[in-house]
Amino acid sequence: MAFCPQCGAADQDSTFCSACGAPVNGANSIPVAPAFTAAPTADVGQYADWGTRFAGYLIDSLMIIAVSIVGNILGQTGQGLSILFSLASFGLSIWFAIQVGATGASPGMRVMGLKCVNENTGQPIGGGLGVVRALAHIVDAIICYVGFLFPLWDKKRQTLADKIMTTVVITVPKKPFSIQPK
Repeated sequence: MAFCPQCGAADQDSTFCSACGAPVNGANSIPVAPAFTAAPTADVGQYADWGTRFAGYLIDSLMIIAVSIVGNILGQTGQGLSILFSLASFGLSIWFAIQVGATGASPGMRVMGLKCVNENTGQPIGGGLGVVRALAHIVDAIICYVGFLFPLWDKKRQTLADKIMTTVVITVPKKPFSIQPK
């Protein structure tokens, strides 16, 4: 079996590749394994703009900050409550990261009509990788938060964390606010 020298698709004795149209004949056809070709990118939809992404992030952050503020106020009466609410804020952050990985969206993302998916498959990346993606945002912050601004000029509108995790954020229909994914 011959493989197209242009795209690597298997071809059955034809003059032109049925996948990309490149000339394929005995002289030009070389046996190249398809594994050496680039993986196709799924048609994932329209990439989300920076402002919409920021609004979704802000909604999520305000919920986490609200829990922290309540904890700090109540913590004035006793150290135990402050620690408890700090742990609750951290747990809420992890819960949102798991939701992004498992369903593609946190509460703020759902309200704004956003979904985070793998750029090659168009599917959510899974809960565990959602947490890893949240941790990858440290790279965005470590360089004076410039990584969060990458969607302003990047053609796929990805942050550095998105590039690391091979994810994109796309637009989907907006959903009503809910802490739990529906």
